[in-house]
Amino acid sequence: MFRLTPTRGLIVINLVVYTFTSLVGGNFLYTNYEILMSLGQSNNFVLSGGWWQLFTSMFVHIHLIHLLGNMFFLLIFGTRGEELFSDEEFFLIYFASGLSGNLLTLLMGPSTVSAGASGAIFGMFGACAVYLGQTLGQSIMGALIYSFYLLILSTGAGVNVFAHFGGLAAGLAIGYTLAKSRKLEESSLGWISA
Repeated sequence: MFRLTPTRGLIVINLVVYTFTSLVGGNFLYTNYEILMSLGQSNNFVLSGGWWQLFTSMFVHIHLIHLLGNMFFLLIFGTRGEELFSDEEFFLIYFASGLSGNLLTLLMGPSTVSAGASGAIFGMFGACAVYLGQTLGQSIMGALIYSFYLLILSTGAGVNVFAHFGGLAAGLAIGYTLAKSRKLEESSLGWISA
């Protein structure tokens, strides 16, 4: 039976938004530039008061391959995140990471136009990596090295490395905080029951 999980829900929303932008823009392979300017993140517009684009741009993708690649990695890292975190924690990681990546994107200058879920997805990856490392008693350095290796692999022409880095940093911080708070809860419960 199909169950709408946080990951599946986000994938459905991204697919619906892409279908909508394709129909409105008249092109299923590439998102129309005017749509990117209104629903993606136009730094000039954001800096002029259109702060809502920091959120909407997480659901807009520049072309079909961009969408499919992001949804593939969302499926992988989102499914892992569902195993590790509550729904509230999952959405906190996802949206705080996406927002952090988009805020960092503002440093790219006012003429920058950006879109996509990759900052949020990098955040989910970072949160999972550091959380697993901490709960399994491993050094945080392993998670950091693996995270930055993935970051380096994702660089290329037209790739918003600022969004990737901002999302990754936020996810690492949130995952580390969640792991430490759970360890503290477990140790205090063990102490009380002893």
